[in-house]
Amino acid sequence: MVTTPAPYGTWASPLDAALVAAHDGRPEYLGAVGGELWWTAPRPAEGGRRALLRLRGDGAGGPESVLPPPWDVRSRVIEYGGVPWAAVVRPDDGPLVVFVHHADQRLYAFQPDVPGAGPRALTPVAATGGGLRWADPVVWWERGEVWCVLEESTGPRPTEVRRVLAAVPLDGSAAGDRDAVRELVGACHDFVTGPRLSPDRRHAAWLAWDHPRMPWDGTELRLAEISDDGRLESARTVLGGPEESVAQTDWAPDGALLAASDRSGWWNLYRVDPEGGEPAALCPREEECADALWRLGQRWFAPLPTGLVAVLHGRGAKALGVLDPATGDLADVPGPWTEFSPTLAVDGTRVVGVAAGPHRAYEIVELDTRTGHSRVLAERHTDAVDPAYLPQPRARTFAGPGGREVHARVYPPRHPAHTGPAGERPPFVVWAHGGPTGRAPLVLDLEIAYFTSRGIGVAEVDYGGSTGYGRAYRNRLRGQWGVVDVEDCAAVALALAAEGSADRERLAVRGGSAGGWTSAVSLVSPAAAGVYACAAISYPILEPEGWTGDGTHDFESRYLESLIGDPARHPERYRERSPVRHADRVAVPFLLLQGLDDAICPPAQCERFLAALREAGREVPHTYLEFAGEGHGFRRAETITAALEAELELYVRTFTGRR
Repeated sequence: MVTTPAPYGTWASPLDAALVAAHDGRPEYLGAVGGELWWTAPRPAEGGRRALLRLRGDGAGGPESVLPPPWDVRSRVIEYGGVPWAAVVRPDDGPLVVFVHHADQRLYAFQPDVPGAGPRALTPVAATGGGLRWADPVVWWERGEVWCVLEESTGPRPTEVRRVLAAVPLDGSAAGDRDAVRELVGACHDFVTGPRLSPDRRHAAWLAWDHPRMPWDGTELRLAEISDDGRLESARTVLGGPEESVAQTDWAPDGALLAASDRSGWWNLYRVDPEGGEPAALCPREEECADALWRLGQRWFAPLPTGLVAVLHGRGAKALGVLDPATGDLADVPGPWTEFSPTLAVDGTRVVGVAAGPHRAYEIVELDTRTGHSRVLAERHTDAVDPAYLPQPRARTFAGPGGREVHARVYPPRHPAHTGPAGERPPFVVWAHGGPTGRAPLVLDLEIAYFTSRGIGVAEVDYGGSTGYGRAYRNRLRGQWGVVDVEDCAAVALALAAEGSADRERLAVRGGSAGGWTSAVSLVSPAAAGVYACAAISYPILEPEGWTGDGTHDFESRYLESLIGDPARHPERYRERSPVRHADRVAVPFLLLQGLDDAICPPAQCERFLAALREAGREVPHTYLEFAGEGHGFRRAETITAALEAELELYVRTFTGRR
């Protein structure tokens, strides 16, 4: 095709916002149920619910929906949720699935193969605060119970919460009676993950941690004996501590306890001594075999019946490998996938994961460890538009302040019919990921392609504090949030301009949640003064003093103590970095997007920022859009569409002067 020059940012693209919204999200929470595969999947066009799907053994009929709308299989434990379902196969009546319904956060049981059966509640409704919430369940059919995490509000404030391991009876006797829920351990830790039961059902292992630590700072691997009457006894810590993060634990078929720990500075796999002795590294290397535990039950490794272990590993991107613990050999799965999500299912010698690559969206992939063959099972990638409109990304490393490494993924503009005019450089938007303890995967993302196909480049920055590069890289952000992240994003933007890949006068910054903070601070910080021409800010933190304690949800209520510092000892850091306190410095247009049901970054943050802007007399062009029914992160097709169109309008107006 002959290409014609046209100004960057004005190229016509077949990839509209509605098409992007229709493809939003990815499969999550895989599980093997007998010879079937089950998972949850997004439904943006159905109010943003998560559907529960099953693929029968032969897969010939394709995925089937287990539950019709409006059932929404999603947990709100720690607000970010966790594994919301579990199932067991019974000899006569087929599978029994237990799941969390998002609307009321109750546990329900359902027998999908029993004619006329419907979901029946297993847990009660509670009126206090956020009520009762459940996550990371295990169905213990022989005992007639579901063992899981119970999160219980003890008062009206968001930090009045307790979490324990609990057993819920399958007979429904707790549906109207909180006292029928059996607590397995006392509330001796602020946070716990669900129990992992040993093959002989004589031991249970789980993770625990306490404020002000986050799970990537330090966790404890707890181990207890299961008594004959189903109580947990002699609970003790066998691994972990304040400066050691254990991200996952599980049992091998031979009864060995395995864990992913960063005790070496990298999350690696270990065999754990139940008596607390020195753990044995199974495959020591300077790579990550886990990541930040943002959702309870995330799974980076899975033992197989053969003694092998499926494990996600790598620097930055996560590949799927099969580890032989006896030799330490690790062999990667063949195929075009370069990034696997932290969800794995094992069925005999088969390992199933959710994988994507630079030119493929997330799909469900199977590896047969006997043959080494891999294939797509479900959610198969299909090109939404001609691939010629999709970007060709590159993973790159830039030099930040002091010469420190800054990792990024760069997506230049791409269009089959257009190039930029001679001598013109493209505008670029720096994307700051959320977390901030997180990272940006190098995968096909139609939201990115929405901009690159119109002549606007995107650079996703894994600023200091991101996961995937070892604990030292992650710890760069300790006490430095609003400094290191801002500096690293600006360094990438300026480096792209200096090398001629981007127009120095047409740089923007964009992010949501913690990325929204980085974007907003970039407009008021001397470290990024004059770098950006505009900013797109979604569900952000804008006033750190107001985002501690009861200013947010319990899970992150003391997160800023490590990211910024103790507010009592370092109040100047909070004042110095606050976009609200320095709204008078905002000099460029911005877009502000906020869900009105957001319990993590409440709308009050945006309201205080806009009020401060008015009080400062700053007549800066800006747009503020509120979305009823949306929480932290947008799920509904109409919201995603409106947000993308507003963001594009900002860039077109700023970069081209057009409307």
